[in-house]
Amino acid sequence: MTDNPVWRWFDDTFLDLGRQFRWSYLPPLMVYLAAGVSGLTSIVGTFFIKEYLDLSAAFLAGLAFWAGIPWTLKMPIGHLVDLIWRRKALLVYIGASLIALSILIMYGVIAHTAMMAEIMRVEAWFVISTILAPTGYVVQDVVADAMTVEAVPTIDEDGNPYPESDIKTMHTTMQTLGRVAIIGGLVAVAALNITMFEGVENMSEEMKVAIYADIYLLALIIPLVSIMGVILGGILLRRRARQLEAQGHDHSSIDKLLFAPTGETRPNWWILGGSLVFAVFTVTMGVSDVPLAQEIIFLGSMTIILFLMYRLLLELKPEQRNMLVGTAVIIFVFRAVPLPGPGAGWFEIDVLKFDQQFFSVLSLIASLLTLVGMVVLRPMMAKRSIAFVVVLLTIAAGILSLPNIGLYYGLHEWTAPHTGGVVDARFIAIIDTAIESPLGQIAMIPMLAWIAKNAPAHLKATFFAVMASFTNLALSAASLGTKYMNEIYTVTREVRDRVTDVIQTTADYSELGWLLITVATIGVAAPLLTVVLIQNSRLRTQQ
Repeated sequence: MTDNPVWRWFDDTFLDLGRQFRWSYLPPLMVYLAAGVSGLTSIVGTFFIKEYLDLSAAFLAGLAFWAGIPWTLKMPIGHLVDLIWRRKALLVYIGASLIALSILIMYGVIAHTAMMAEIMRVEAWFVISTILAPTGYVVQDVVADAMTVEAVPTIDEDGNPYPESDIKTMHTTMQTLGRVAIIGGLVAVAALNITMFEGVENMSEEMKVAIYADIYLLALIIPLVSIMGVILGGILLRRRARQLEAQGHDHSSIDKLLFAPTGETRPNWWILGGSLVFAVFTVTMGVSDVPLAQEIIFLGSMTIILFLMYRLLLELKPEQRNMLVGTAVIIFVFRAVPLPGPGAGWFEIDVLKFDQQFFSVLSLIASLLTLVGMVVLRPMMAKRSIAFVVVLLTIAAGILSLPNIGLYYGLHEWTAPHTGGVVDARFIAIIDTAIESPLGQIAMIPMLAWIAKNAPAHLKATFFAVMASFTNLALSAASLGTKYMNEIYTVTREVRDRVTDVIQTTADYSELGWLLITVATIGVAAPLLTVVLIQNSRLRTQQ
């Protein structure tokens, strides 16, 4: 059996990942799982916005920019985690509280609309909830990143240090399992949504609203799962401490190995001061009516983060510094390309007649195949450079944008008659989702594993946070690009008043085709050009 190449591939790809699992990995995986379960409300949000909120595609893209700002605050929160390492679990409780508040606001807006509208406009409640949720998730995500560091042991059960090669493998496995946990959460909620929306085509509006409200109540499990993760983490650490004590280790060495593995961390006032300037600057611009406020915040944020990255990268050797910068730039551009925005989803709902249950099916297919894809592609990530991975993902994304463009121009109207109705719009959407889904989730894994292994021990969480802030700022750039695209190509959907049923906005998808084509072209050209420039400079990355 071991001489069979197919069996060896299956064993190395799938079974080996299971063998490498450690119980110490479970606590951060539970926090990551909570982030995946957050997708429970995404389909409800899409349909609620489309059906009941009179918000334009450009406004929603702009709101996505503001929702992305909290993720750039990973930087000071990460340094705070290094400073309060022993008590970092407190931050998970804070994040869970913010997430729960966001969920309860949306439940109130859907189930008790009139009461909430008396206090504040429904659109305003939606904006508040949209900002609160990512703030809670970013706090939890920073702690989860730090927990992945302490989850990887440096000594075996007998107290002997692991070889460097074993530690690198464990870090890669930990980061892969972290993405698996996130996607696993998406699988669970997609399956739940399919069940909740069964028979949706025959439901009245009142029944749909009742389901929307129930889903938001179920979403309260999200903060509960993350809290359970940090509680379990504390239990496992104390259990390991008792084992080391039984082996003859003194309290000082146990404390250093388990409860203060990063050593003593002194406050980096450049990071804390710069972060304070960034926070004040962002809030000030956000509440003001300054023209181009989002653009000014983006440029200001980029300046501050680049300065703090410069100060932090001085901790690395020049060769490591150049490689990490090159890697970060490639991933930044890859993530910064604009998206079509909500108009594409509105077209699928209005014209292609995709309903809530079918969107849930697509989500389930995407999540399941992403899980398989990450495991299958794990050996490639271990052997190939990040530049190669990004080139692969970029080319694949370009090819896979073609079916969506084809659906807009009526591809399904040609394929359906020639295949006896088999290859219709839903069939094309399923096949496109099935092929595309494994590719978009893996670009960050090699960089996270590199940071976990190579960053200075006393600044692990800070490095995670600063590099994540930089790459997450790319998502803000993508939101700006998406907003610009939706201002150039206007896409509107029909909006009716929830009470009077009067049409407030008419549907117009005439410019969606050019929007999809333009976004696809930029999405292929920008990352490929960046890889060529980086790989022909001193920032060339080989990891």
